[in-house]
Amino acid sequence: MKLDAEIEHLAIELGKALGQRGWLAATAESCTGGGVATAITDIAGSSGWFDRGFVTYTNEAKQQMLGVSGESLEQHGAVSEAVVLEMARGALAHSSAAISVAISGIAGPLGGTPEKPVGTVWMGWARSGGEEPIRTRCFQFAGDRHQVREQAIVMALQGMCEFIQ
Repeated sequence: MKLDAEIEHLAIELGKALGQRGWLAATAESCTGGGVATAITDIAGSSGWFDRGFVTYTNEAKQQMLGVSGESLEQHGAVSEAVVLEMARGALAHSSAAISVAISGIAGPLGGTPEKPVGTVWMGWARSGGEEPIRTRCFQFAGDRHQVREQAIVMALQGMCEFIQ
């Protein structure tokens, strides 16, 4: 299945799962630049289950819009588990959503380091209440900038679908 078709399929499945529960979703995106929110809102009827998306490309935006701490950014960097945890929590705190996804990574072609090469993407999923309110995962995607971002969108949607279950 082509990634475009997979993205559409996952967004439809996410919408069904959210609709069945009466939940709203929110996104907090950095390297994907709003791609997850776009995939979700490409689906007719998404206004019934999507609340809002935060595109927080700079550290300042992460702090202002999502409440990410300067200490976390300084100690761990924007592409880190600590920061996506705070982004995911912040998306819930600043929305009416019951579930959120946060994405921060290095899409390339510049910006990579030996510790965090191009293609490194951290994601965090959070939900209100429940036994497991937050889950994180680090991915290492291959390919050019577009391919890294596209793979990140797929995994963000897939992770949301899994996290709802």
